[in-house]
Amino acid sequence: MSQPISKAKLPTGPFREGDRVQLTGPKGRLNTITLRAGEKFGTHRGDLLHDDIIGKPEGSVILNQTGIEYLAFRPLLSDFVLSMPRGAAIIYPKDSAQIIVMGDIFPGARVVEAGVGSGGLSMYLLRAIGDMGTLDSFERREEFAEIAKANVATNLGIVPSSWNIHIGDLQQQLPIKKQAGSVDRIVLDMLAPWECVEECANALVPGGLIIGYVATVTQLSRFAEALKESGHFNEPEAFESMTRGWHLQGLAVRPEHRMIGHTGFLITARRMAPGSTAPNFKTKNKPEFSDEDLSAWNPDHLGERKVSDKKLRKTIRSAEAAAEARLEQ
Repeated sequence: MSQPISKAKLPTGPFREGDRVQLTGPKGRLNTITLRAGEKFGTHRGDLLHDDIIGKPEGSVILNQTGIEYLAFRPLLSDFVLSMPRGAAIIYPKDSAQIIVMGDIFPGARVVEAGVGSGGLSMYLLRAIGDMGTLDSFERREEFAEIAKANVATNLGIVPSSWNIHIGDLQQQLPIKKQAGSVDRIVLDMLAPWECVEECANALVPGGLIIGYVATVTQLSRFAEALKESGHFNEPEAFESMTRGWHLQGLAVRPEHRMIGHTGFLITARRMAPGSTAPNFKTKNKPEFSDEDLSAWNPDHLGERKVSDKKLRKTIRSAEAAAEARLEQ
């Protein structure tokens, strides 16, 4: 049942049946479980009873039957996104943070996203826009939309009334679902975002922002050129972020050996006023390119991760089971 997002009070206090709990075990390994009375979390080191967690405050140390210690917390949104059932590849939390900040997503904003994937970015957007904003998510595959909806219900405990999911291509559905000049921000996480530049420009208010999230340099280049050639946007800006953790143990403080490097490029541009043309502030003209160059940017050449129907059915069952447990609290 849809409700205002303000009703989505994240659980606090002692652990209750139906809560999601993140367990940190030996060697820092993480496991996320849903608490159910009488059940147990089994490992090769012994079983940990759910009943030993229920009623305890967050931050408690729980012993399994062999005396192994586990630290129990409710997962943060960034933890939940990385452990939730997935139908499609997710946008990493570090990139979601950049989208919220560099995309200037504000309370009350009218936001469009495509596609919805597994709902990771949707949850960050819903938090940012609050009760007064609206989020319209467009997704080609109904299975992905079902997984995203279940994940949002699991995390928030509700399906916010400010969130609308539309099935179909953004190019076709956006002009139908949204009036011209009625959208503040558009976030595109899709294979060929350059195909819908005109539709996005028509939906955005003057000064509105378009944000693209793409994986490869060729996608980045073609989307940037499409934004420039449309004449509807100012000069686009592109960037990426990398996250490197640090090892903290006594005086042995150093960078971790592993880091989260390239996950995707972000590119942003502002909607010009109708009839206005962005000045060319650059002294050098861009190099010419041929049709043969463009052919390398077609979706067929870029590749797309295929998800089997069996995997999707399993993911939908997992996501909906977690959502049902949360909604029954």
